Amino acid sequence: MALFNDDEQQRIRTAIEDAEKHTSGQIRVCVEKTCSENVLDRAAKYFHKLEMHKTKLRNGVLIYLATVDRKFAIIGDAGINKVVPEDFWDTTKEDMLEHFRLGDLIEGITTGLKIAGDQLQKYFPHNAGDKNELTDDIAFMDGE
Repeated sequence: MALFNDDEQQRIRTAIEDAEKHTSGQIRVCVEKTCSENVLDRAAKYFHKLEMHKTKLRNGVLIYLATVDRKFAIIGDAGINKVVPEDFWDTTKEDMLEHFRLGDLIEGITTGLKIAGDQLQKYFPHNAGDKNELTDDIAFMDGE
């Protein structure tokens, strides 16, 4: 499923790598064309399918997008949810949405990655021995 060209995929991957440089937190981007259920339920389903709940500090963050249906969600695991401000995910979504409304999907995604990475760094700084627990590749789904 080629929703993004090679350059766009590399921009997203680089943004993930940059966001994770100074944190033990883990971030993934999951994309599919359509979302056949509530977007938060769908994001949570893929969060578990991608085994993001298995990180050592429970500090995974997933940005989920359904491009054709124009739906998206950003969710975090229990560890990050305990420490970020209550409205953090909503305000992050609003910042991303500004770019989406202008038709710049990649900039919206990378904005969300940067914001999430900044919060992860604040609460889960990188320590010696931390390893990348999850791949930085975009998870392309096909509506499973």
